[in-house]
Amino acid sequence: MSDRGAIIELTVDRAAHGGTTVGRHEGKTIFVAFALPGERVRARITFDKKRFAFAEVVEVLDASPERVQPTCKHFGVCGGCRWQHAAYPLQLDMKRGVVIEQLARSAHLPDVIVHPTLGAESPYGYRVHATLHGSAAGTLGFVGMNERNVIAIDECPILRPDLEEAFQHFKQQRMAFPAGMRVRLQVGDEGEPTSSIIHSNPDPDAPDDDDLMVTQTAQAVMPVFYTVMGRRFRCSAGAFFQVNPPQAAVLIEQALARLNLMGVETVLDLYSGGGLFSAFLAYAAKQVIAVELAPLAVADARVNLADVPNVEIYSGEVETLLPMLAQSFRFDAVLLDPPRSGMKPQALEALIACAPRRIAYVSCDPATLARDARRLVDAGYRLIDVQPVDMFPQTFHIECVAGFEK
Repeated sequence: MSDRGAIIELTVDRAAHGGTTVGRHEGKTIFVAFALPGERVRARITFDKKRFAFAEVVEVLDASPERVQPTCKHFGVCGGCRWQHAAYPLQLDMKRGVVIEQLARSAHLPDVIVHPTLGAESPYGYRVHATLHGSAAGTLGFVGMNERNVIAIDECPILRPDLEEAFQHFKQQRMAFPAGMRVRLQVGDEGEPTSSIIHSNPDPDAPDDDDLMVTQTAQAVMPVFYTVMGRRFRCSAGAFFQVNPPQAAVLIEQALARLNLMGVETVLDLYSGGGLFSAFLAYAAKQVIAVELAPLAVADARVNLADVPNVEIYSGEVETLLPMLAQSFRFDAVLLDPPRSGMKPQALEALIACAPRRIAYVSCDPATLARDARRLVDAGYRLIDVQPVDMFPQTFHIECVAGFEK
């Protein structure tokens, strides 16, 4: 059946983690790109294994009523926005479904409450920073669907309009952008200057949203500023900040709701970045201990939290610092926002040893959330609920806030 290049017909059942959809053909699981749940499609096999195969849509035989015309002319070849062909309410439903599926299949937690995804007010024009890649042709673009080639782009409709303007201005400089070069463009609050970094020797395996080491050729290396829930935050050029500031406020509200602080607690903020969560935890708790590794983020946090006396910032790896901190502090609650890879095993074990009463886990990957949730449940925690928050409309990326209680 499923030799590479073969054409098959199947009905797609649901969305899958990673941006495809899932159906079955002759008893075999098929992951199909660019189909929607409920659709009957003709698809071409692109990669075949014994137990499963990947395919892409050749023809939609029975279209979903929620299929829409993609906004971007690069859709289908650029690897960024893989769900532009789905109406926005369907995107939110698919993201919730992926979270439910990951918790049930990977964590064996089928009965967890997963709330409907909280959508963004602006499903387009929301990104405040983007990392572009140089190509073999010397042009700027995003990584393609095959996750190898760089696709040159003329425009990107999910960039905030001033970031799109900065991108167009940057391209007009007629520079060469060879393969291996990364360019980070970032805008702060509207009307403020933009920041750009030309990073000439990046780690090819580093995620695009990680801090960039600003040690190579650079332009306009200046911080930008974001106002979230009435507070102003500095973000150094190359440092991480949430890509969708209005939705960052939603994340903060959801995390605080799950900790239910009464003003007397000592709270641990792990992977604390530039202090975004710590600032608001400090209003609700007696003391906040923030832990962050990235030097740029630590420097930003010291500026952003300078007026908050009940926050202490520690610089280093969570798995190294946490056992030491546990000797001096008893943590009543923990907020953690790890990278996409989730918590390292040593860090998770150190957290469990601290035995906080409540944990709010902010995750940008439901698979690693499910993995870490299973370990926390095995250690005596109850996963109360999960709230998906759509930080990345048009893409398959999913942000969640999960609440755990001892």
